[in-house]
Amino acid sequence: MKRPKGLDLFCGAGGCSKGYDEAGFDMTGVDIEPQPHYPYQFFQADWARYLAEHWQEYDFIHASPPCQAYSGMRRITLARFGVAPEHPDLIALVRDKLGQTGKPFVIENVPGAPLHTQLVLCAAALGLPHLARHRHFESNILLMSGPPCQHRRNTYTIGIYGDRPDGRRVSYRQHRLVRVALSLDEARYEMGIDWMDWREITQAIPPVYTRFIGTQVLRHLGLAS
Repeated sequence: MKRPKGLDLFCGAGGCSKGYDEAGFDMTGVDIEPQPHYPYQFFQADWARYLAEHWQEYDFIHASPPCQAYSGMRRITLARFGVAPEHPDLIALVRDKLGQTGKPFVIENVPGAPLHTQLVLCAAALGLPHLARHRHFESNILLMSGPPCQHRRNTYTIGIYGDRPDGRRVSYRQHRLVRVALSLDEARYEMGIDWMDWREITQAIPPVYTRFIGTQVLRHLGLAS
C-alpha cells in the first residue's frame, strides 16, 4: 500500500521527520537553511512560499517554528540583563496558514510557547530514561495524551544543549543530578538519533515523539494497520 505523504516545515536535520517515517509516512522536509544531514527528500525554501505552492501534494503537515523567542534561556537572559536578542514569533502565522490548507496538522514547540497545547510529551515517559526534553504539541485533530512524565523518577537527567558536550553539571548540588551530555555519541544514544552533529541534535526532538503522534494521525486518516 502506498504510504501517505507528510510535510515537515522548519525541518532542521530531521528528528521529527524520522519519527513520522517510522510511523508510516513518506516525508519531505523544508527549511530556509541547508540541511545536508536531513535523511529524506529536502527542499531549501521559505516555509510559507513552499506551503502555498505545494500543500495539495501532502496528506499531513508538521511544523516546528523557531523556538528561541519562547525558550527558558531567553527568559533567564532577560531576568539577568534586562535585554535579550529578538527572535521571530511565527506560531500564530503558521497556525493560520496551516489551517487554510484544511489538512491535518501538528505544530510543535517548547514550554512557554503560545500554542493551543493539546499534548505534552516527556522523553523518559516514551522510553528514553535519562531525558526530559518536554515539548508541547497543537493539532487540528484530536490527539490522545501520552504517558505521564517520568524523568523525575530517575537518578539523573542528561541535557543536550549548549556549545559543546562537556558533561558539566547544571543542577544545584542538593538536587538530583542534571548534567550536559558527555559526548556527541552519548547525546545520539540518549535521543535515539545517529546522524546529527552536535549543533543539529541540540535543536532536535527525539523521533519517538513524532512516531507516537504519527500513529494517531494515521488513524485519523483511516490508514492505521
